[in-house]
Amino acid sequence: MKTVETVTGPISVDRLGKTLIHEHFIFGYPGFQGDVTLGAYKEDEVLEAAIGVARLMQSYGVQTVVDPTPNECGRNPQLLQKISEATGLQIICATGYYYEGEGAPPYFKFRQGLGTAEEEIYQMFKTEITEGIAGTGIKPGIIKLASSKNEITEYEKMFFRAAARVQKETGIVILTHTQEGTMGPEQVSMLIEHGADPNKIIIGHMCGNTNPEYHKKVLDQGVRIGFDRFGIQVLVGAPLDHQRVTTLLSLLEQGYEDQILLAHDTVNVWLGRPPVMNEQVMKIMENWNPVHIFDHILPSLRESGITEKQIDKLLGGNAVSLFAGASVKV
Repeated sequence: MKTVETVTGPISVDRLGKTLIHEHFIFGYPGFQGDVTLGAYKEDEVLEAAIGVARLMQSYGVQTVVDPTPNECGRNPQLLQKISEATGLQIICATGYYYEGEGAPPYFKFRQGLGTAEEEIYQMFKTEITEGIAGTGIKPGIIKLASSKNEITEYEKMFFRAAARVQKETGIVILTHTQEGTMGPEQVSMLIEHGADPNKIIIGHMCGNTNPEYHKKVLDQGVRIGFDRFGIQVLVGAPLDHQRVTTLLSLLEQGYEDQILLAHDTVNVWLGRPPVMNEQVMKIMENWNPVHIFDHILPSLRESGITEKQIDKLLGGNAVSLFAGASVKV
């Protein structure tokens, strides 16, 4: 039976249930570690807030959340384990690094100059997947990859190549970040070129692009995609939600219902000091929360004729297929 690792151990993929494919319980841009005087980490408060978020999602029937926080952005598998143990929510964590512009490239760029980085990235991925993260015994269920807007940099390519190599050996799912919905086709092509299984790849944040023909260049390579930033509007080049819905409906009408998964990419607790948003931005982002899809997007889809069977795929069935490595028809 196919299984997937959660922060409390492996489960059968058919137990995933209703799944949000991309949410962050905690996240911090690299550098937050230096702002501890005014942005101190208080685990009791963070845990209480995160448990509240988990229970809110569960009240809407969510059974599983994939938290793809990269290693250098505050990933904390032990905290996720405590959230899961307190609530029963199944949480899948990641091994991976963020894209060059917003990640922490100096460490591996230095090692890249020494000629050792790519092999060391491979070793990092492989060890965390097979033995666990930092002595905790907690194993990631995905590899997180990311690329820049309109390019995959030489730094980022090291992670893509290493991930493809590890996936061939372990069968783990690869989940990616596309900056503003760019480089999706190129990410897929590079991963497949280096031996990755398209049935275990999901290209994230593709809803940053509103052109269905662009999406099809990704989907027709046999992978799945994330419409996973509902609630994020205007900021980071994001389209409006109604534009996302229009694009999604077009793809569903063209028969791609087995290859799309939904989420919000919420950050529920910011590490360091939380960002301060002015009133205009707060208004634009007022629906950026981990149940927005259920409150606002699904009603819109239903009004447009999308069936409950299709919705179940977007929020569960397709996650089961992804983690099982089931092939998609292209």
